[in-house]
Amino acid sequence: MPAAASVVLCAGAVLLVAMGSGAPEAHAQAPVLRYGQAISAARSIFSLPVVVAQREGLFQREGLDFRVVIPIPGGSDKMIEALHDDTVDVTHVATTFLVRAALAGSDAVAIAAEFNNPIYSLVARPEIARVADLKGKLVGMADPGGSIAMSMRKLLTLHGMRDGDIRVKVIEGTPTRLNCLRRGECAAVPLGQPQDLVALSEGYRLLGLSTEAVPEFLYTVTAARRSWAAANQDTVVRYVRALAAAFGVIRDPRKRDVVLKAITETTGVTTAIAERTLALYFEPEKKVLPRQGEIDLKGLAQVIAFMAEAGQLKGPLPSPERFVDLRYLQLAGIR
Repeated sequence: MPAAASVVLCAGAVLLVAMGSGAPEAHAQAPVLRYGQAISAARSIFSLPVVVAQREGLFQREGLDFRVVIPIPGGSDKMIEALHDDTVDVTHVATTFLVRAALAGSDAVAIAAEFNNPIYSLVARPEIARVADLKGKLVGMADPGGSIAMSMRKLLTLHGMRDGDIRVKVIEGTPTRLNCLRRGECAAVPLGQPQDLVALSEGYRLLGLSTEAVPEFLYTVTAARRSWAAANQDTVVRYVRALAAAFGVIRDPRKRDVVLKAITETTGVTTAIAERTLALYFEPEKKVLPRQGEIDLKGLAQVIAFMAEAGQLKGPLPSPERFVDLRYLQLAGIR
């Protein structure tokens, strides 16, 4: 895929956040790693593994000068483009967009998993008691090509709704969709954590969960261009080790205060809501997060199947192995 001329990044549209401590000379010999993150992800729970790694000094421990690059708004569809125009070296991205880009000619591949099986809540205004009450009303949805919208369509179908029964407005990002609900413009929206728990505490109504309608799948990954990663193998392995350590911190009961603080300061919610988010994920274990960044090929195959069901792919369907490079996980000691 050629460099993406459509992404125009200027000094006023790019925020570089260099994490870590110490004088500039302390990083003089450390390899720089630029990590791409959509603005919507930066304010959500989906930034948690990287935020924890930053706060615990895990990238610094691996000898990395780790920097988060937040591009101009545009959502996950822009993240692979940022790899190609040399804005970033690695990027957070939803797997549907990675698959789409790779099939269009990109050499981008997944090098580690970030979130496996997300739990999205379909949250509605208080007067809407059931899914059937949404008929004819406006529902704020994520990008129609993404797995959030796919899982919501399956949930609506499970409750007897058909195509055309609702009006749809595409709204990127859980915080933005929550605002649409609060303004009264949207009758219902899919929300991730912790905003869904916030909405329920404000009196909005839960109509259903994505996990009622869809099997486990691989939601978001860290991706890199295959060619760049091969030329920078040591840097990529260091990143993967730091990310794996972050998942260990998130699961460590002794580090619960650290993780709660990361959630509250990133998303702006209360400690009580942050605690409920972690309980939702781990009490009992719901396989929302990988244990060490390992890539679930069966979960990626499910994403490909979703895309085919939505008419985005035609058979024969590609193998999930086409979209990953597992060598960096293996070199980091992760299977």
